[in-house]
Amino acid sequence: MKLIDLHCDALLKLSEGKGSLRFADAKELQTNKKRLHKGQVKVQCFAIFIEPDIPSDQKFQEALVQIDYFYKEVLGKNPDMVHLRDWSDFEKINIGQIGAMLTLEGVDAIGNDLTKLHILYQLGVRSVGLTWNNANLAADGAGEPRGGGLTLFGKEIVQFNNKHQILTDISHLSDKGIWEVIELAKYPIASHSNSRTLCDHPRNVTDDQARAMFKRNAMIHVVYYPPFVKEAGKVKVTISDLIRHIDHFCSLGGVNNIGLGSDFDGIGTFITDLEDASKTQNLINELLKHFKEDEVRGFAYQNFLNHRPGVLR
Repeated sequence: MKLIDLHCDALLKLSEGKGSLRFADAKELQTNKKRLHKGQVKVQCFAIFIEPDIPSDQKFQEALVQIDYFYKEVLGKNPDMVHLRDWSDFEKINIGQIGAMLTLEGVDAIGNDLTKLHILYQLGVRSVGLTWNNANLAADGAGEPRGGGLTLFGKEIVQFNNKHQILTDISHLSDKGIWEVIELAKYPIASHSNSRTLCDHPRNVTDDQARAMFKRNAMIHVVYYPPFVKEAGKVKVTISDLIRHIDHFCSLGGVNNIGLGSDFDGIGTFITDLEDASKTQNLINELLKHFKEDEVRGFAYQNFLNHRPGVLR
């Protein structure tokens, strides 16, 4: 069964590799093209993520470097990788092709300059998370003890996203920030987060937040990173553990609002039998044992297609 993955960090690895990695088949990439094909990943979203220790005046340049790898290495050397710039492009992916969409994980790269965000939009960014775990000029992240919400600049970014049909991603935001995005954003989404009820981690969403997202008809994409699946101290994390999060979100009314966001290439520990994109059908096969085929098809890709911007609801 084909699927859509809302989050990976392959561009960061390509940038750090400084040209030494081939997207087509580099074993270091959990989402290389060979593995995506084997796992039947039909759309892969590629995050631009800037490490916090990069000096502020170099962050936008690093974002452009990662975008350059996206255009030259991911798209340029692989004709079967198709750039998705418009929400209607999802209907134009042919058999044997993989759609590729740019996303932004934290707006640190733009500083306080909305023009830079407009440039990233023109280059293809269609989903924007305001923060990583730290605080920045837009909002507090999930790891910021202060726990503040959006700044005035952060709210400007949400309005920009609303105007341009860009998703506003709540993954990595503080709790207060999440609530403000749910209120202000036309297109809120969680690209890679699980249930805090099942795994008490600030990167996961509470039941109240999940219900509010589902009420807004917004998507939550479950993430494969073991510390967000099962509480620390448990040695083995299984696909069944991840499915518990999907089942829990379903119990909150989200059966039509659940998707997948692997976080591959941004994680160093893995769910057993789900170590890279080539293993993704293991998850699909296990889901089919617990849910109706139409529901699994929804989790895999159809829910996102039904809820992307521009689709009549």
